[in-house]
Amino acid sequence: MGNSGSAVKVCTDHQGGINWLSLSPDGQRLLTGSEDGTARLWSTADSQCHGHFQGHESYITFCHLENEAAFTCSADHTIRKWDVVTGQCLAIYRGHTSIVNRILVAKDYLFSGSYDRTARCWSVDKEKQIQEFRGHRNCVLTLAHYSSRDVLEEEEEEEEEEEKVSRDLLVTGSTDCTVKVWWVASGRCYQTLLGHTGAVLCLILDAPNRELFSGSTDYTIRTWNIVTGEQLKVFKEHQGSVICLELVNRHLYSGSADRTVKCWFVDTGERIQTYKAHKHSVSTLKYHAGILFTGSGDACARAFNSRSGVLQKIFRGHKFIINCIQIHNELLYTASHDGTLRIWDIRGVCKRNKRRLKKERSVQGRSSQKGSLSRLFNNKVGCMVQQENGE
Repeated sequence: MGNSGSAVKVCTDHQGGINWLSLSPDGQRLLTGSEDGTARLWSTADSQCHGHFQGHESYITFCHLENEAAFTCSADHTIRKWDVVTGQCLAIYRGHTSIVNRILVAKDYLFSGSYDRTARCWSVDKEKQIQEFRGHRNCVLTLAHYSSRDVLEEEEEEEEEEEKVSRDLLVTGSTDCTVKVWWVASGRCYQTLLGHTGAVLCLILDAPNRELFSGSTDYTIRTWNIVTGEQLKVFKEHQGSVICLELVNRHLYSGSADRTVKCWFVDTGERIQTYKAHKHSVSTLKYHAGILFTGSGDACARAFNSRSGVLQKIFRGHKFIINCIQIHNELLYTASHDGTLRIWDIRGVCKRNKRRLKKERSVQGRSSQKGSLSRLFNNKVGCMVQQENGE
């Protein structure tokens, strides 16, 4: 069993549950979006709140942080852009007719998914809707983005002039059990991926390998070729909804309502590890330096050795579900529906894991050396036998 740890800092500024936590690309700031209708900006240097973004008329469902701007979406049907220095609202994106539950920023585009059954594309700077993606029969829960330049050979690319202008594609997952791939420039559906029998809760994209992974309430994860739309594999061992996914070095980690995380080797579809000990659904996960960190509905975060599956540490202190985790400079940040952001020192866990990896490599090195000597000895014996036989 892992040992318990206490937070080095507890931030209690929010007056409602925290639904999401985003880390800036430069690692200098964190953004929290809350049920209290506000977002807060935190410095990773001193763990202090340096910004308070107010203006939404209902709770914030999701947030995204860039180095110079913050984005929030809300049950008030809008998305807002904020200046991280002044806290000023720079833009309000209006058009959705129901809760906006997910946003994604890519290049100069802002994408959003909503309970109104649509996804939309906005110009980040011009506060203007560029495209609407209509075709799902129920709400859009999750988004991914890529360029066809990343996955298509030149001769495979669409020839229509309108789509040659921009080869960006948007992927949407919906409670209608489908995944759809859209051309951003035209709004036309490029692929509809059929196979799931439950809501699609999470997506993860591996563009260089032309693969898309989707997790669903049907207890499965499915792998798709994003060029042909072909379903490649179905991962079936979970006994509950698949809530979150993480892809690292061709290893896929899946967190589920069945209280486990599973690790799969993508190339073969083999399940190679199961991480247990959670007393409720696994709501979020993050891989870092050979350690798998998880957040759960049991209000605990946990650290597992990713290779052995051994539980190394339990982080206790939250009162309700942990909705999101981030890691920066060997600090673990956990955001919960209890309204707190907690910060944990994970240096001890990381050091123990590094020592274990070093020891394993040393043992493997000695085994490899023994194997080489054995092969050398066997080769010499073989040569002697051949000489004796006159071969």
